[in-house]
Amino acid sequence: MSDGARPAPGQRTPESAARGAVVIGGGLAGITAALALADAGVRVTLLEGRPRLGGLAFSFQRGELTVDNGQHVYLRCCTAYRWFLDRIEGAALAPLQDRLDVPVVDLAKPEGRRLGRLRRDPLPVPLHLGRSLAAYPHLSLAERASVGRAALALKGLDLADPTLDTQDFGSWLAAHGQSARAIEALWDLVGVATLNAVAGECSLGLAAMVFKTGLLSDPGAADIGWAHVPLGELHDRLARRALDSAGVRTEVRSRVTSVSAMENGGWRVEVPGERIETDAVVLAVPQREAYELLPPGALDAPERLLEIGTAPILNVHVVYDRKVLARPFFAALGTPVQWVFDRTHASGLRSGQYLALSQSAAQDDIDLPVAELRARYIPELEKLVPGTRGAVIEDFFVTRERTATFAPTPGVGRLRPGARTKASGLYLAGAWTATGWPATMESAVRSGVSAADAALRALGRPRPSRLFAFEEAA
Repeated sequence: MSDGARPAPGQRTPESAARGAVVIGGGLAGITAALALADAGVRVTLLEGRPRLGGLAFSFQRGELTVDNGQHVYLRCCTAYRWFLDRIEGAALAPLQDRLDVPVVDLAKPEGRRLGRLRRDPLPVPLHLGRSLAAYPHLSLAERASVGRAALALKGLDLADPTLDTQDFGSWLAAHGQSARAIEALWDLVGVATLNAVAGECSLGLAAMVFKTGLLSDPGAADIGWAHVPLGELHDRLARRALDSAGVRTEVRSRVTSVSAMENGGWRVEVPGERIETDAVVLAVPQREAYELLPPGALDAPERLLEIGTAPILNVHVVYDRKVLARPFFAALGTPVQWVFDRTHASGLRSGQYLALSQSAAQDDIDLPVAELRARYIPELEKLVPGTRGAVIEDFFVTRERTATFAPTPGVGRLRPGARTKASGLYLAGAWTATGWPATMESAVRSGVSAADAALRALGRPRPSRLFAFEEAA
């Protein structure tokens, strides 16, 4: 049958004769592609194997708590994700800071002298960070000066230079006078959270893109935003409402088993109990799943998708019987703890306080038993957050995303395909595709826009005016 309405076998309605598309995958990339296509008048079916939308940015219930699988943040420079929030009418639920302000606690220092801050002033780049860097207590005066010189050198890199992707960021930093302490206390503090890799294991091209865009493009580019409600409220409930309003047929628990080209130039998508015939298909699934579904000849070297590595993220969740932390979040140094967020209000917790520890590049911890993780992280929290000492732990649990992101290793750029394939009418989307960004919510949304743009051109449909407009070609 055709996608969209469900005529009886053999019946053909005027609606089913219209141009249609199937989007496979209900993460941010797939939701974006489906909305963009539907806004252009294409009849869209969105198929998601899980029982909910949102991909790897989702929520679940644990007793009375609504828990995010992991802490997700975005920056003011994430213009595509901000468009997405506007499109699903969720921007007010995930506000941005008025001005970048990151508390950084260094456990190696005596109590009372552990807190530093990374914040910006209302000045042009690079002066907006000058005062903060000059006063940053976690680096020596010489290290602060060297960071400024490295930042200027980074600003001068050409992101279009393909050789940047072959180099690692750590070696570049060392060659530009950055000490191991400067890398730990500044470059990795930001880079591990955004890239999910330490500097020595990260492509210089991707790292340069993050720092140039986030810290060296616009004074407010690095202001941080995060959901003040469960992620499921945004990426499932509001997204589904937007899809319904756009006329998208959304099916969850519908795992696609095959995608094949038809002789008439269309496509056939099979799910258990249903065969859908359509004009275009967007594969918005992880790279390994895309590899399994790609028909022969769709990519010149499909095995390259399997060469794109993955990196884990671990989240440690602790519920205390009382309020133990006054600030909404902080970053940490001198401890295995990376970032700590207060999730009390968002989770619906009525008493006490709920802290979530977001641990990126967590290869060493991702498979440890819960008891070992508790023994590892609770004492660290007691050192970092004095209010936890003596507080009763009401609940402790962990969430693990073993393949949370693609690994941003040197050379990964040549492995990331664009939206178009060699098969007419078949397109790719996902944060792992060639967006120019690391594996972020921003990259996912941009990929969905790119796939929809390519499909709309092939279908002869005009680009909807409300669709996110790229500042430059991705």
